[in-house]
Amino acid sequence: MTKPAFRRHLPSSPFKAPAAPHPKQFSVGDRVTHDEHGLGWVVGAEGETAVLVDFGTARTRITSPFSKMTKL
Repeated sequence: MTKPAFRRHLPSSPFKAPAAPHPKQFSVGDRVTHDEHGLGWVVGAEGETAVLVDFGTARTRITSPFSKMTKL
């Protein structure tokens, strides 16, 4: 089974364009979980580009998009 093709929105369409998802934002002190690294604390933020997370055993720089990381 294949995925349906992405359909672009035509300007002349009477329907609204699909809303773009908001990028995830993290700030210093946020408790997070990562699919590969586990639980951690955000110790540094570089805007929407990357965050530095302390996972206890290591500090790791996670870059955007943060698909494997969620805020708790």
